[in-house]
Amino acid sequence: MNTLFRAVLSPCIGVCSLRDDGLCEGCLRSSAEIARWSQMSDDERLRLMEHVLPSREARR
Repeated sequence: MNTLFRAVLSPCIGVCSLRDDGLCEGCLRSSAEIARWSQMSDDERLRLMEHVLPSREARR
């Protein structure tokens, strides 16, 4: 069996509703980021988790 290990888990918390600004109410990702998540490299995912999402949270 060929399985691919993903080191960076999704930030999804199960509150999946897009706000007026296009970001998810639960995880603050855009619909494009949500759609691309499975195609992102671990480096892209880490950048999103460590830099982009925290800055969006701070602006809430």
